[in-house]
Amino acid sequence: MSTREARGPEGQSPEARGLSRRGLFGLAGVGAAGLALGGGAGVAAGAALASAGPAGASQYPFHGAHQAGVTTPAQDRLHFAAFDLAPDATADELRALLDAWTAAAARMTRGLPVGAGGAVDGPPSAPPDDTGEALDLPPAGLTITIGYGPTLFETADGVDRFGLAARRPAALTPLPRFSGDALRPEWTGGDLCIQACADDPQVAVHAVRNLTRIAFGTAVIRWSQLGFGRTSSTSTAQQTPRNLFGFKDGTANLKAEETRAIEENVWVAEGDDVAWMTGGSYLVARKIRMLIEGWDRTRLEEQEAVIGRDKRDGAPLSGGGEFTAPDLAVLPAASHVRLAHPDLNDGIRLLRRGYNYTDGTDELGRLDAGLFFLSFQRDPERFVRVQRSLAGHDALNEYLRHVGSAVFAVPPGVPEGGSYSDALFG
Repeated sequence: MSTREARGPEGQSPEARGLSRRGLFGLAGVGAAGLALGGGAGVAAGAALASAGPAGASQYPFHGAHQAGVTTPAQDRLHFAAFDLAPDATADELRALLDAWTAAAARMTRGLPVGAGGAVDGPPSAPPDDTGEALDLPPAGLTITIGYGPTLFETADGVDRFGLAARRPAALTPLPRFSGDALRPEWTGGDLCIQACADDPQVAVHAVRNLTRIAFGTAVIRWSQLGFGRTSSTSTAQQTPRNLFGFKDGTANLKAEETRAIEENVWVAEGDDVAWMTGGSYLVARKIRMLIEGWDRTRLEEQEAVIGRDKRDGAPLSGGGEFTAPDLAVLPAASHVRLAHPDLNDGIRLLRRGYNYTDGTDELGRLDAGLFFLSFQRDPERFVRVQRSLAGHDALNEYLRHVGSAVFAVPPGVPEGGSYSDALFG
């Protein structure tokens, strides 16, 4: 028995604690069967699946050329988790974990419980396959998106734990430190990530909870974040939301309907990087604490000058309506809208999928809240160039603290009968 299997609360055996490593491999085997079944009768027609479940329950296909949760219309709720692989995990265990995650994710996005026995139909003498809090709930537009961090391929000390160093994408490097960063290690990095988005918070939490349970003995959560109230629209059918500063956010965000722009700015093209990343993307996650109390005492005219937009309708201060192109020569020089505009950043556009968050209050009684920034881009260097512009000059920096940061390679979608592990291991 490995040291990882032996440890646990109050010396419990792996069987008493839940899913042992042997259990993971068993679930992976069940998962492979589930993939074959799902690829046939269960998940054959993605469009047809959208009508499954209770009336009004949205559902997005799990299988496809790209992972769902990137250009999918942004849902209202988020549960994001970054994981570290156990120190003695092996490549075989990593592969088995990804296979088991595939099987579970394919079922949960269809509104089905994890495993053949689910929450209540398995042997009463064994822990259920599914935790059960999503029983009777529709899919709620659940999407599950996974990514691989730089340390999965090679640790900071240069150790190739899983024989994957040669397959590491050239673009996947840790983000540089930006001016004003106040990063905390407990909110930074990770070997793997899961982004679960849904229109019901319980459905999103259920997804991460079950994938974490499956990972027991092989991977552990490094950090996680709950989000609410999306801060960007990713479809022209969506209204522009507001952030916790009260301003419309993401007016000029890339939209899924902009097919050509999405291809140019989001998806990795053939020849961009390692072949297995073609059709994938790169995810940047930044936890940005908003200094709410200071902002709330700032004059309205100054708030608008800092953002560069009218607070009421989101129109640029240079005039027009919300979607009027701003006149950069007229906007305040240090305004956020001006400095983030593609015209001042070599035409770079990012697909943003961020969420508001609140984690209660800190030790001084101040609201611990802000923006959990998520963006997808063809190359992380595109984010770096925009963020350097903002970090050096943005008037909004007075009211922000960047406390968490991570970057992940998001592989392409899983074909029917395939697995998350296919792209990684070849």
